[in-house]
Amino acid sequence: MTVGSVALGTPVSAEPGQDADVEVTVDIEEVREPGVLAMSVAADSVALSEDGSTLLVRQFVGTLPTVTVTDTRTADEVPAGSAWAVLGSATDFVAAGGQAPIGAGHLGWRPKLLDGGDTGLVAEGEEVVTVVDEPTQPGNNVGLVDQELLVSTFDSGAVAGGEFTVNAELFLRTPADVAAGEYASTLTLSLFE
Repeated sequence: MTVGSVALGTPVSAEPGQDADVEVTVDIEEVREPGVLAMSVAADSVALSEDGSTLLVRQFVGTLPTVTVTDTRTADEVPAGSAWAVLGSATDFVAAGGQAPIGAGHLGWRPKLLDGGDTGLVAEGEEVVTVVDEPTQPGNNVGLVDQELLVSTFDSGAVAGGEFTVNAELFLRTPADVAAGEYASTLTLSLFE
């Protein structure tokens, strides 16, 4: 890699006892950092509140803070055939008062793509319903127990240089006789390529 160049000026001469000055210049180019693929989340917590409960099921809802995937790479920097995805999984809801935990299978989400760019190649994940729901499609009423898809693209190179945002409607559904208390769970979001 060429970092810079040394320029030579006009010849100089000097008699004995005289000095000859040589000006040394260099043009140093800015080092270009490679682009990166990164994820950020607008907030580190969300509180669910009761809404839509029935005689048999209590429901608590909220909105996942906006998740932004930023890709500052050029298409040439993306390995051929690459795809990226943001996945989420939750821990059980544990109460400080010693009540029985509420399994992570009771937490579901409905992802919503806010800005997928202009290519149409970024898509939100499917709704994941809870263990107390009727399945909307085979195998998806498991809750957020094991890396469920929030957003993805199948062609990283085609969307390089973009910024994409997504959130999700969160819902916790429990039996009507769930013990009262303040419960907490950790929802972990991971970006993979």
